[in-house]
Amino acid sequence: MTTAKRIQYHQYGGPEVLRLEDFEPAPPGAGEVLVRVRAAAANPMDWKIRSGSMKTLTGRRFPRGLGHDFAGVIEAVGDGVTRLGVGDEVLGGAPLKTAGAFAELVVVEAKGVVKKPAELSFEDAAAIPTVGITAFQALTNPGKPHPGQAVFVHGCLGGVGRSAVQIASTHGASVGGSCRATATRDARDLGVDPIVEFDFDPTTLRGRFDIVLDTAGTLPIKAAQTLLKPGGRIVDITPTPAKFARSALPGPFKVLIAQAVTEDLEEVARAAGQGTLRLPIARTVPLTQAIAALTEFERGTLKGGKLVITTG
Repeated sequence: MTTAKRIQYHQYGGPEVLRLEDFEPAPPGAGEVLVRVRAAAANPMDWKIRSGSMKTLTGRRFPRGLGHDFAGVIEAVGDGVTRLGVGDEVLGGAPLKTAGAFAELVVVEAKGVVKKPAELSFEDAAAIPTVGITAFQALTNPGKPHPGQAVFVHGCLGGVGRSAVQIASTHGASVGGSCRATATRDARDLGVDPIVEFDFDPTTLRGRFDIVLDTAGTLPIKAAQTLLKPGGRIVDITPTPAKFARSALPGPFKVLIAQAVTEDLEEVARAAGQGTLRLPIARTVPLTQAIAALTEFERGTLKGGKLVITTG
């Protein structure tokens, strides 16, 4: 059996439950691949899962690996995998239930993995899967934004927010958004206009947007409805039971949980390779120092982009 190192935990809890330990990855099963991780990136979802707030989806089996987004090189493929082969440089996301990307090796479903564009470093590639595919699916389902349309992104400088701004702009839509007052220059550099603060008065932008994307989960539904053009849609990416109930009703409001759709991830990877989708990296640390950096990141002391963990 191959032994590798990974960040894992034996019970739900705060960052203090994390350990860097040896583990034995299972050989890839049907439809799976084994990836030697070169870089992995943190998302707020990682600590939501570790804290136990999503255990109805993630289960109670321990130890659990941490982390979803990664880039690396395929070491082995399971039965039925023909699109990818040993030696391919790839990027992708581990499934919600298994996670485990903050590791030297990870076994993942092949459908959540695509070839890494040669122009993209492993670090930049690791930064995009979850936020890129979430933004892409929020904007393109049921149809892609197009020239003449307007999109409003609440929280336009987070990972999903930045991705959404860039994806919408690439498709020719204009993009407005909200951010902290101290960050308006960053939003302007990204091409966001108009820019408002988080507690803005929605009546000043009444009826201007075809899509309202709430990446923070904090935009009041009445405010979102005020911003919307007739026939527009509201997408929220931070699910709660109440939001699921609202989402089931007729009307413009929908909750999105991103799905591993290979074609969508390929499009996101292509955009990153072409330079039209870029996410800033705030800090890069080796796996041996990652627990301290993850703790800092979770407490909000690390600002300005992604935390990337390298294993090389």
